[in-house]
Amino acid sequence: MNKLLVVGTVAFDAIETPFGKTDKILGGAATYIALSASHFNINTAIVSVVGGDFPEEHLTLLKNKNVDISGLEIVKEGKTFFWKGKYHNDLNMRDTLDTQLNVLEKFQPVVPKAYTDSDIVMLGNLHPAVQLSVLEQMTQKPKMIVLDTMNFWMEHAWDLLLEVIKKVDVITINDEEARQLTGEYSLVKASQKIASMGPKYIVIKKGEHGALLFHDNQIFSAPALPLEEVFDPTGAGDTFAGGFVGFIAQSGNISFENLKSALIYGSALASFCVEKFGTERMETIDRNSLANRLQQFQELTHYNILVK
Repeated sequence: MNKLLVVGTVAFDAIETPFGKTDKILGGAATYIALSASHFNINTAIVSVVGGDFPEEHLTLLKNKNVDISGLEIVKEGKTFFWKGKYHNDLNMRDTLDTQLNVLEKFQPVVPKAYTDSDIVMLGNLHPAVQLSVLEQMTQKPKMIVLDTMNFWMEHAWDLLLEVIKKVDVITINDEEARQLTGEYSLVKASQKIASMGPKYIVIKKGEHGALLFHDNQIFSAPALPLEEVFDPTGAGDTFAGGFVGFIAQSGNISFENLKSALIYGSALASFCVEKFGTERMETIDRNSLANRLQQFQELTHYNILVK
């Protein structure tokens, strides 16, 4: 069975949207990625850190989803990373109300020995220095390294971020971040500039408008499923990434055609994530509901053109 190593935050979130608000609930990039990847027949491990305030029930959830948490450091006297945010009527817009790094501030990642030869490495959103440290611990070159990053690191750790980008095969960022990274408004030109930095494949996420995959001169567009109800977009991008890398890790096939399918799986899983607050919906997806959702994606994009 192929191995997937996921690096990222395991956190508490407090979320407010036009549809309600939560107290502290389970969140974090690594959490969403791992829960999404758990739908594939692979071995998944996370590398992250939490404090002594992190509930046992959350650890049990991850273990029950067959996620290896031996790389999840627990700092007994510390507090878990916390993020508080508020979304507006346009759910693409949010305000960060509070960020408490806590144990994340001095985090030194340790990759479990059993995963230093992972087939796929997913570098979730974290300081580029942490991401580099993980790559240095790998005993053999992964078949694919995927990076997710954000504008914060472009503003605060530019040189280190470029060093990470040089070493990865795939980068996933949103359209605004692609423009910031490259200074190009056109996403086609932005993808070309990013490719010159190192990555072979560029995935540009466009929220409710789907995602784009670029490789050489090839472009693939994956739609987002129009949903009746969207409660909370938190973690949707990470859930997308988890489905994307989970599919690739299971298939072991790193080709443009296969990455197109991975994009659809990622989009399908992300469409579940937004239906409830936090990880709630991700905890209850079964095989049938995923198969039905994938069928909806197929119907959304399949058509015949009659040429007269």
